[in-house]
Amino acid sequence: VQLQASGGGAVQPGGSLRLSCAASGRTISNYAMGWFRQAPGKEREFVATIMWSADSTYYADSVKGRFTISRDNARNTVYLQMNSLKPEDTAVYYCAAATGMTTVVSAYDFWGQGTLVTVSS
Repeated sequence: VQLQASGGGAVQPGGSLRLSCAASGRTISNYAMGWFRQAPGKEREFVATIMWSADSTYYADSVKGRFTISRDNARNTVYLQMNSLKPEDTAVYYCAAATGMTTVVSAYDFWGQGTLVTVSS
């Protein structure tokens, strides 16, 4: 599976962005999908994950209530809607695919290249 993340950019605190992750080479309908982020000088951290059937999601406490993960298996695409953005959300965001829902970085088999989100006034 090849994953291509897009939609990053610069936004002011309180703003919104919608990230997309387009898959190719194989359908993602059998995979759980996740979003991770990595800020400068920090380790990659879990953000959100969604079951292959989209009927189950799980979020990091730091984004719960502000971010929403969703997927469209017909379009082979996963989304991350980010609202009420804060400066501490600044990071490179990565999408990834795994055989099961998990927050563990090493459990994900396929990764996109990342898209930069900068939240600053």
